[in-house]
Amino acid sequence: MSVRTDEEVSGGVPRRPSRPRRLLRGPRPEAVPLLVGRACALVGLLDIAAGVFPRFRHSRMHTLAEVLPGALGPFAAALSLSAGVLLLLLAHGLKRGKRRAWRAAVTLLPAGAVAQFAYHHSLLGAVISLLLLTALLRHRDQFAALPDPRSRWRALANFVLMGAGSLALGLVIVSAHPRTLVGNPSLAERITHVLYGLFGFEGPVDYRGTTSWTVACSLGALGLLTAITTIYLALRPEHPAARLTEEDEARLRALLDKHGGRDSLGHFALRRDKAVVFSPSGKAAVTYRVVSGVMLASGDPIGDVEAWPGAIERFMDVAKAHSWTPAVMGCSETGGEVWTRETGLDALELGDEAVVDVVDFSLAGRAMRNVRQMVKRIERAGYETRVRRVRDLGDAELDRIRRAAEDWRGTDTERGFSMALGRIGDPSDGDCLIATAHKQDDRPGPYSDLKAVLHFVPWGIDGASLDLMRRDRSADRGMNELLIVAALQAAPKLGIARVSLNFAMFRSALARGEKIGAGPVLRAWRGLLVFLSRWFQIESLYKFNAKFRPRWEPRFVVYRASADLPRIGLAAMQAEGFVNFALPLPRPLRRRTTPARPCAHATTDTTIRTA
Repeated sequence: MSVRTDEEVSGGVPRRPSRPRRLLRGPRPEAVPLLVGRACALVGLLDIAAGVFPRFRHSRMHTLAEVLPGALGPFAAALSLSAGVLLLLLAHGLKRGKRRAWRAAVTLLPAGAVAQFAYHHSLLGAVISLLLLTALLRHRDQFAALPDPRSRWRALANFVLMGAGSLALGLVIVSAHPRTLVGNPSLAERITHVLYGLFGFEGPVDYRGTTSWTVACSLGALGLLTAITTIYLALRPEHPAARLTEEDEARLRALLDKHGGRDSLGHFALRRDKAVVFSPSGKAAVTYRVVSGVMLASGDPIGDVEAWPGAIERFMDVAKAHSWTPAVMGCSETGGEVWTRETGLDALELGDEAVVDVVDFSLAGRAMRNVRQMVKRIERAGYETRVRRVRDLGDAELDRIRRAAEDWRGTDTERGFSMALGRIGDPSDGDCLIATAHKQDDRPGPYSDLKAVLHFVPWGIDGASLDLMRRDRSADRGMNELLIVAALQAAPKLGIARVSLNFAMFRSALARGEKIGAGPVLRAWRGLLVFLSRWFQIESLYKFNAKFRPRWEPRFVVYRASADLPRIGLAAMQAEGFVNFALPLPRPLRRRTTPARPCAHATTDTTIRTA
């Protein structure tokens, strides 16, 4: 693939290429990997059925299944079961064109052909295995995807999933022989028999004839398979996900110093759990994280807009090399145009970002009455606010703010990805803003008089972008409104002309759906969003942002195909911290001096930049 140079664009926005650049459209499963993966999955299911159900082993369907790769004999239930599970494990990797899965299949297929001929004397089964092997060797260039990032936590996940699957499949095996079953064992006895069988011991369930041996072999094979795959994943070398190096961060900061005013999300590219690709000239970059096989970028590319195509092309090259699904969360309209123009991807409006122009902000007027009254009430209660740069705070106070923000987080995992920095008070983030609320109490809490914290990151030289909002739940309602107003009023003295607040997902649907004349479809869509707001910050973020009379800037998700949207959505929720499939580590217990009160808003104790 030819690399496009930065000189091919001009005029501030990349010009439209003379012909569609389909080579950059993204990693699409080719016909051979897709067919091979589906064939492996189908044969795996047939082999599992042949190993579990005795009637299936003597049916006409098994006559067809036994000549397919993996079926080593009409009565070899354990081998058939093991082969089916292995084929199912390989199927996903083959569909994605993974090189390791291809190597495993190329190694197993000749052994399968030999086994077919030696054990079953099936020439047709051996021929099918060799034909599939020939197809894999002929199209080996389509199985070149590099492995995904991995760690030894994958071994624990494999043990849990394979163990649960083996337990469920074992219950089916134990219950699949009603004619030879002795007595009527209870569910507890069946589960006990499965657990004993997975470890190679005899359980309380008994059968007549040779069925006991068949069930024992099948359960033992499942247990052995679980153990072998777990040990393999635990002992193989780690391939950790890419992270920002000190050199990468320095280069990104240099680009932000020159071009950071273009995108309010630019500073969030400095999250250290992201990776980065640079354009050939080094004048632009795209940061990303890989989640569940989805390569997620966030915001617009960093740097000179004329160099964006080079960075985007590098991004797509990495996605293709690993067979990852490319996606961009929260890019601007200009960024969406460049992404779709350069790659052939599609864009969908995701929501709107609330931006307040400091010169236009005022508490005067009827529209601001609720905010004005809330702020005055809190000030009369004895609260005071301070808005300062991080570099102007002492180490002791910064440490107190960090500990308070951690304690007030409200969730076990840190939320945020595309619109969160993930740290407070780092020495390299001296230009960040911290707004704090204080109140002197007769009995000070663990953080003295500190009651609430807002953290802003730089947006160029004259802007700030809200990162997180945290408050002590024992504090009065309205802490967030108080600190946002304080930050906006202090902004002119700090040289800040614009402040980006929260991102409101599906804001336009919520706004139009509540207006008179809205159609039934729009009202139904709004009703669904309101219903989902019970668990996600959708309507609450929109209403909270609207209090400050902002202007709304649309944000988009860029994706390859509509079929990828559910997967991208799940990956985005994982990245943002709303869905967590990992085992959570226990947080240290902390003593609270006062009982927690219910939140005034759904957005008061979490990072609410996220959608």
